[in-house]
Amino acid sequence: MARWEEIETDAPEFAARVRALFEAGTNKTIATLRRDGSPRISASEAQFTDGDITFGSMPDSVKLRDLRRDPRIAMHSPTLEPPADNPSAGPGDAKISGRAVEIPPPPDTPHVDAAFFRLDIDEVALTYVGIPADHLVIESWHTGRGHHRRTRT
Repeated sequence: MARWEEIETDAPEFAARVRALFEAGTNKTIATLRRDGSPRISASEAQFTDGDITFGSMPDSVKLRDLRRDPRIAMHSPTLEPPADNPSAGPGDAKISGRAVEIPPPPDTPHVDAAFFRLDIDEVALTYVGIPADHLVIESWHTGRGHHRRTRT
């Protein structure tokens, strides 16, 4: 598992593009695992803080129960639609997966009963339409393997 700052050091241009997509909107989509192992999709706010990706959860939420039972998580950036007449001009989308690690609340938080997490990262993916718009580009970073780029037609 890695902290966000490790990805920024290892693949700075890739990390900057992923971060820009995550910071393009307030709401991210996260997937947690229900008790029966099926996925649950929730909205969440996340931020890049001191070399980590952090997020919170309201007290007694099903998302919080999921995370405390099984910390595996996937997070998706806000979706930004590409121009209809030029799909390769779109920024693509970004995903991060790993494990949520509960951390102490920030000292200045007004949400005293909320839970706070940092994301220990196993994989980061950035997918976008290539130029010309006849293929998909998939860039990824994995713990232990680093950054890779491949295309798919």
